[in-house]
Amino acid sequence: MTQVILKQAKIIDPLSPFHNQTMDLKIENGTITQIDKEISATSGFEVVNVPSLHVSKGWMDSSVSFGEPGYEDRETIENGLKVAAKSGFTAVALQPNSNPTIDNQSQVRFVLDRAKGNATTLYPIGALTKGSDGNELAELYDMQNAGAIAFGDYKKALQNANLQKIALQYVQDFNGMLVAFCQDSTLKGSGIANEGDVSTKLGLKGIPALAEELHVGRNLFLLEYTGGKMHIPTISTQGSIKLIKEAKAKGLQVSCSVAVHNLVLNDEILTGFDSRYKVLPPLREEATRKALIDAVLDGTIDCITSDHNPLDIEHKKLEFDLAKDGTIGLESAFSALLTVLPLEVVIEKLTASKLIFNTKNNSINQSNIADLSLFVPDGNWVFQRENIGSKSKNSAFLGQQMKGKVIGIYNNGQLIMNN
Repeated sequence: MTQVILKQAKIIDPLSPFHNQTMDLKIENGTITQIDKEISATSGFEVVNVPSLHVSKGWMDSSVSFGEPGYEDRETIENGLKVAAKSGFTAVALQPNSNPTIDNQSQVRFVLDRAKGNATTLYPIGALTKGSDGNELAELYDMQNAGAIAFGDYKKALQNANLQKIALQYVQDFNGMLVAFCQDSTLKGSGIANEGDVSTKLGLKGIPALAEELHVGRNLFLLEYTGGKMHIPTISTQGSIKLIKEAKAKGLQVSCSVAVHNLVLNDEILTGFDSRYKVLPPLREEATRKALIDAVLDGTIDCITSDHNPLDIEHKKLEFDLAKDGTIGLESAFSALLTVLPLEVVIEKLTASKLIFNTKNNSINQSNIADLSLFVPDGNWVFQRENIGSKSKNSAFLGQQMKGKVIGIYNNGQLIMNN
């Protein structure tokens, strides 16, 4: 256990009695033992004294892929969790898109075992269907007992409406949650970019907003019919926003996320045919990007994810239509978001996943477990390759303007700091 004194840290936590106050924090054996205007340095304590230091509840990313097992060349769990810690995240929800797929209790236990001892806590999402092939439900109850926090097939929408209905009914027996990626595969077809002016000019096959909205609508109808809880990840269209807003007004237990890149970038950036910008759902036009920002601000969108998806160069550095979808995003998430959103909103949306997925969620107060993200909100810089700690370098944010810096985290009794 690292014993720490944080000096002159501005606390950003609306649930803390010290919200918006600049205080010293003393952490002993993983617990915040003292918060005061001045705490003198004590032997055996590491002192963190950084100009303009801010501290919030630890952030959680609701969607990361690490590859292991099977795709360790893209990323390992150990390195992925180190990257998450240095990116300010004290918790991540791991997608099941490894090889083999995380679709049974032994696979859930395997990834949890690989994550032991790290400062960042890993929470597995179990596959909804066996092999994520959309045909037969996986061992959902057994996976939840083993430690899975939700069930969904990464970037694969369940086309079988009856199976989605049965899954929603089944998981209610043990208070489970479905993660329902929304996309009609027949409407998407072989589309690779947002259907609009840019894709038409560039000669790229389009993915219409309707492909997402049709499935969002269908899944919300099913949720209304069955009851239960559903999380819709990485929404990207104005129609999806409207449908989810209406569902929440009806009282349905639905939450949703948006990916950082869909808030910061638009499809104009595709003009160079750079496959780093090939993501799913695709980057949309500027009007939709602004609508997504508004939906974050008005609370329709509950949380923001990096949607971190490491891909090796053989699958990414190809012609645009042949490259796989996905970008890494942990390292750039916080500083990219500060270029488009106020600090308190960024913190709120990076911590909201803890409530959605019912994981540990400690406010900043004396006697509470220390689960903290440390950062500086000021200063402008440009994201470069040397800022990437992931094994894969497929970042859509290379060369982009950033604001603020992550200093590190304190979690699980460990202090992890950036150099």
